[in-house]
Amino acid sequence: MILRTFGWAFGITVLGLLVAALYDGGTGLALVAVLAVLEISLSFDNAVVNAKVLDRMSPFWQKIFLTVGIAIAVFGMRLVFPLLIVGITAKLNPVEAFDLALNDPHKYHHLMNDAYPMIAAFGGMFLLMLFLDFVFEERADKWLPWLEAPLARIGKLDQLSVVVAGGALAFTAGLFADDPGKVMIAGVLGMVTYILVNGLGELFSEATDDDEDEDGEDGEERAPARSGPSSLALATGKAGFFLFLYLEVLDASFSFDGVIGAFAISTDPIIIALGLGIGAMYIRSLTVFLVRKGTLHEYIYLEHGAHWAIGALAVCMLVSIGRHVPEWLTGGVGAGLIIAAFISSVVRNRAGGGPAAAAGDDQPLHSSKV
Repeated sequence: MILRTFGWAFGITVLGLLVAALYDGGTGLALVAVLAVLEISLSFDNAVVNAKVLDRMSPFWQKIFLTVGIAIAVFGMRLVFPLLIVGITAKLNPVEAFDLALNDPHKYHHLMNDAYPMIAAFGGMFLLMLFLDFVFEERADKWLPWLEAPLARIGKLDQLSVVVAGGALAFTAGLFADDPGKVMIAGVLGMVTYILVNGLGELFSEATDDDEDEDGEDGEERAPARSGPSSLALATGKAGFFLFLYLEVLDASFSFDGVIGAFAISTDPIIIALGLGIGAMYIRSLTVFLVRKGTLHEYIYLEHGAHWAIGALAVCMLVSIGRHVPEWLTGGVGAGLIIAAFISSVVRNRAGGGPAAAAGDDQPLHSSKV
């Protein structure tokens, strides 16, 4: 199963390292290897969240995510996106931006840093909304009950996540940003993107459920669909498309941090694209592995740990608008939370709250599996 799941990642690793060696010798080989490890360490929580969403998708959309999606992740977010950002910032066309990246990487890096506050505001607010929607939802099973229980209670206030996120954005822009107006616009766009993709996914999921109700043979009343893209059940058609779109935006939000942090290791866009591309392949393969092994059902707190890691990453991105946040801190906090959640899951399972019972308990109180 390891070879079947990680085969493409192994193949891309060999190809990427070979290209790096041909492009820049031993130095390029070493830099690409370091960047790949950096991407994996920073994005492990992304794999856990992706797996939770992917588990709800139909086999067709899972394949789309692992084929078309990986092309978008590797080439779009790790190579094309930085060029577009630099082009927009410096008012260059894509060809001029690519030429600048190859021939003057230090100026390219400088332009990327100039654009980073807007990038961080967009990605940070998207991830913050995802985190808040998770912790404000009532769940029968809680990893940190002393904290999650009161958050779920106050989460009954409608649109509280929007209120909290908006307040955090205004506070961050006023405190850290050199240009608060641009940061506010980028942050609001991040919130709007999350709300739009989330709402469309839920809308088409409910439409699919209604169709299944009409065609059902048991005549039993179905429970209402769980809210949010991460809770769609075997999404197909339009619901599957918007769930796929949600995953791509989520991956983009995670990749911002890695792309910017990569410049601390190399300013060469080809080296950065190769290293982060290899890392992205392993994150995709790890996502599939978690789904096929049923790891999230067996270790029920992993999802909680991943969302708390997302919350920590969102805070780090917002703070980084005006203060440098070391990459080791960002990756370390996320990895630490996931490891702690995994250990808690193991302890729970050994204490008798096994994975079978846990899989059912992890559903929100107001809904049931569909």
